[in-house]
Amino acid sequence: MAECYVTGKKTLTGNRRSHALNATRHTWKSNLQNVRIRLEDGTVKRVKISARALKKLQLERV
Repeated sequence: MAECYVTGKKTLTGNRRSHALNATRHTWKSNLQNVRIRLEDGTVKRVKISARALKKLQLERV
């Protein structure tokens, strides 16, 4: 299962409910993007980051 490198967001699971309250399984996936970033020690790493974390944080992309 994919997970955000920064925030730890994962796929959520639950039920969709109709007007008759029938329950069918559903998954909500995070908006994860593959990004190459430079770490503190100078190495480059490919990670999955959620779109919200990508907008908020000042990461050095390579």
